[in-house]
Amino acid sequence: NKSNVTEFILRGLTQDKTVAKVCFSLFLVFYATTILGNLLVIVTIKTSEELNSPMYFFLSYLSFVDISYSTVTAPKLIYDLLVEKKIISFVGCITQLFAGHFFGCTEIFLLTVMAYDRYIAICKPLHYTNIVNRRVCGWLVAASWVGAFVHSAVQTLLAIQLPFCGPNEIDHYFCDVHPLLKLACTDAYIIGVSVAANSGVISLSCFVVLVVSYAAISVSLRTRSSEGRLKALYTCTSHITVVVLFFGPCVFIYMRPSTTFSADKMVSVFYTIITPMLNPLIYTLRNEEVKNAMKRLW
Repeated sequence: NKSNVTEFILRGLTQDKTVAKVCFSLFLVFYATTILGNLLVIVTIKTSEELNSPMYFFLSYLSFVDISYSTVTAPKLIYDLLVEKKIISFVGCITQLFAGHFFGCTEIFLLTVMAYDRYIAICKPLHYTNIVNRRVCGWLVAASWVGAFVHSAVQTLLAIQLPFCGPNEIDHYFCDVHPLLKLACTDAYIIGVSVAANSGVISLSCFVVLVVSYAAISVSLRTRSSEGRLKALYTCTSHITVVVLFFGPCVFIYMRPSTTFSADKMVSVFYTIITPMLNPLIYTLRNEEVKNAMKRLW
């Protein structure tokens, strides 16, 4: 079979015009907050001499990825809430799929790298500056980008080879692998398993690294004083919160066979719109160094 579909129609979040107008205002505020909040974090870290540790180096890249990741879906979602027919070209759909997986996977890798950074800082403080130096930080960030590119390229190649003969209506507000698999006019079981395996290996391996890092940290804290234990836990709490908020929905969506549920769209809103907005608030409200640096910046 050959594809004869040149564009897709997105069903969006809701068909109710009143609800759509409320969502438009809400998501417009969310997106603006995401951009401004993450830009503020980046500018604060780049201009502050005190925030020069590897943790803040990774945090600045995480904020950049949050801006990019949210921009992949939010502007199109906001625009579509006001139009009757939500159309996206075939090329635009594949581009959105690639970019979404690229920035989403980069965020997963960065969160994993940040967990490793916290493990070294807390469990091996005397060797921290030698192990996690600027050169190593650069390589870890570069590896995150390259790993995400490979993952995204595989997902895109699996989707682009599918034949689409019609219908061309996607029951989602953006282009993703599982909704596209439903539209393919061929048996997509093998491709669906490959997609799940690709996402599953990355999610599972990163999850193992996260669990091992924080297990080692919890064991190490047993020998610390109560003051030292509280300080270490305080620095880790923000990161753990972000990991749970981002990993939870991603695992629900991608670590399963190629099936779709009615809750998928709302879960997707959480990790594509809500989490990138909350990340700057989580990291700044619980971090005195960042708050003080922002005060000096203003």
